[in-house]
Amino acid sequence: MFKGKEVAFDWVEANKEMIVDVHQKIWELAEVGLQETQTAELLIEILEKEGFSVEKGVAGMPSAFVASYGEGKPVIGIMGELDALPGISQKPVPYKELIKEGGAGHGCGHNGYATTALAGGIAVKKALDGGHVSGTLQVFGCPAEETLVGKVFMVRAGVFDGVDACIGHHPSSFNGVSLRSGNAMNSVKFEFFGEASHAAGSPEMGVSAMDAVELMNIGVNYMREHVVQETRIHYVVEDGGHEPNVVPPYARSWYYVRAPERELVEMYYDKLLDIADGADKMVGTTHKVKFLSGVHNGMENRVLGEIAIDNMRLVGAPEYSEEEEKFAEELAKSIPREKKKIGLIKSHLPDAMELMDVNLNSRIYDPIGEGEKGGGSSDVADVAWNTPTVQFRTVYTIVGAPGHSWQNVASNGTSIGHKSTTFASKVMAGSVIDLMHKPELLLKAKEEWKRQMMGREYKSPLPEGSKPPLDQLKKTH
Repeated sequence: MFKGKEVAFDWVEANKEMIVDVHQKIWELAEVGLQETQTAELLIEILEKEGFSVEKGVAGMPSAFVASYGEGKPVIGIMGELDALPGISQKPVPYKELIKEGGAGHGCGHNGYATTALAGGIAVKKALDGGHVSGTLQVFGCPAEETLVGKVFMVRAGVFDGVDACIGHHPSSFNGVSLRSGNAMNSVKFEFFGEASHAAGSPEMGVSAMDAVELMNIGVNYMREHVVQETRIHYVVEDGGHEPNVVPPYARSWYYVRAPERELVEMYYDKLLDIADGADKMVGTTHKVKFLSGVHNGMENRVLGEIAIDNMRLVGAPEYSEEEEKFAEELAKSIPREKKKIGLIKSHLPDAMELMDVNLNSRIYDPIGEGEKGGGSSDVADVAWNTPTVQFRTVYTIVGAPGHSWQNVASNGTSIGHKSTTFASKVMAGSVIDLMHKPELLLKAKEEWKRQMMGREYKSPLPEGSKPPLDQLKKTH
């Protein structure tokens, strides 16, 4: 084994207790997007003690930061995502039991994502300090991935400029890399304004903002028949009035518009704007559009993915204790068999149906999903349109668990999640060291990225002058 990796892996092994402690502290904090201040402070404090120089509050977001160490080329980035999900508070037990009513939980594993960036970054620093590799390491603290805000504004602000390659670790139910492309997306709120009146005594004097919201929703639902089949349009009504006896003078909806390519999102988004105008004409309301964020379609790098998988095999996947297997078995009882089957079919794993009776998947996979389109979206895509980028996956939850679920929060808060993060920290360190030590690998990754970008040019999806929506997202803890 290359000495630099040996140094890095030894550091992770010697500091498992600290890594697990950070993983668990962030799990307990469970701060939602753009409110991850304590999470950021915890990470920054440790990075500064380790000698990283840290720029705080980047791109106008209090919890966003960039920690740098080393000098010269190459410049390799490690992404760390910070935010939890509202409404899925859960204890680390194999049955549904919340910690706090309405509380948040790390059902997407971003506490592991953030901790891997921290520990993997420090492990690489030890290799740099020993003279085994050279270059610059940057650890990016990225808020609000779930609402597709953080990295888009960071990219626009130039935070990722000059980075030669960027790697992230996303907790999952398998060990490997998905090359599947996620959807491009816009996130936008529509505020309608009408006139209040007594709904029974003088309804003719009122103009219902809620009517406009409903008519817009109807128009969008009819539009669904005439979009490409991979398109996803979702909405919620955040405010529809307060009591039936008053014609609502104000109503607000929040839309996500997703499609396989950025150009399609822009086309369908323009149609939504027209439908909102039509609702005004039918009802007599006026409205405002509050654009929150937008992202490009995903673009994962196979070369970087293969590097991560090589390091997974070098480290070896975690082995699970009898107690962990029992926890997973009990947790799996909460997922109906037919739903697990559907999830496995959609996963496209090579041995998907063989996993029907498996709870913790310890296999390491070759890259999967190349050329396929996924339904979700991520602001990682906007980094990937600017530099070679990949996210590798490690197991933190049971086979068949749905994304963003209480089951994920539960397993993530146990030693199953701890092993995922410790394993990923070594994989992250090994992958970054390979890119610093073997310039031919970085060159191959860049050549692949250039092929992917042929005929494409990055343009920020954000309207000129827009700022991070610090006051627009739900204040849910």
